[in-house]
Amino acid sequence: MLPGMTADPVEQLSRALEVTGVLVAGVASGQWDGPTPCTEMTVRELVAHLVAGNYVFTEILRGTPLRAARAAGARVAPDSDLVAEYGESSARLLAAYREPGVLEKDFVIPAGEMPGIQTLHIRIVEMLVHGWDLARATGQAAEFPDELAEQEIRLSAAKLNAMPPDLRPFDPPQPVPAQAPAIDRLAALLGRRVSAAPRT
Repeated sequence: MLPGMTADPVEQLSRALEVTGVLVAGVASGQWDGPTPCTEMTVRELVAHLVAGNYVFTEILRGTPLRAARAAGARVAPDSDLVAEYGESSARLLAAYREPGVLEKDFVIPAGEMPGIQTLHIRIVEMLVHGWDLARATGQAAEFPDELAEQEIRLSAAKLNAMPPDLRPFDPPQPVPAQAPAIDRLAALLGRRVSAAPRT
């Protein structure tokens, strides 16, 4: 653990959800249908994807089989109040992770079977990197915790190195200066090009 960072992984997730939640709340009315660094998703679709993912993981942690859990995520409508939905889905996800024993149990998620603690780190990465996408797409400044991004760089790099290149769910890592902020280096590790200026 890096200095200044809580040892509680659920609180780490809470912080990632909070930072990205500020960005979700800051999307201007005319930006929802704009493009994002995830070229297949608009801002609206990106936020809906985060909300759906929170609901899917919540259901899985509660014991719902993967197929039924995915159906819960599919019910998120892109034209709903996504700011409110993001807050609700985040609260439910955190409550599910705070249930006794959840971090030690094994769960089947879309990426396969793994312990709850590993699924939690997947959600942290999802929030940080898609938060970066959202900040870039909407021209917002964001206070991503450096120590948390550094932790997830280490964990993500180890997982990616263990996977065959053709099975990795992300684009290949992109070049980024070694002195770049940790969040930029995490985004680059997961295939984002960080040299372009944020959209405004």
